[in-house]
Amino acid sequence: MSVIELTTVATEYRDIQAQIKMLEEQAETLKQTMIREMDAQGAEKLQAGPFEIRYTLVESSRLDSAKLKADHADLYSQYTKRTTSTRFQVA
Repeated sequence: MSVIELTTVATEYRDIQAQIKMLEEQAETLKQTMIREMDAQGAEKLQAGPFEIRYTLVESSRLDSAKLKADHADLYSQYTKRTTSTRFQVA
């Protein structure tokens, strides 16, 4: 692949990434509109034609690894596993 072709592909990639970001922002705006409507109606669930819209509180428990490391460094290191991954960037 030539430098010109690679530049074209990188430009197209960056354009698509920008479009994705814009669409994600639009989706978030629409989501917030639906949440405001649900709040206004005091509803956790609404029916909108074929769509069932839900907005519910979900609780979960997570390990506070920073606190574990600070309080029990030896235990933390015993149960820490190193991983490797790849990162792709067009800057």
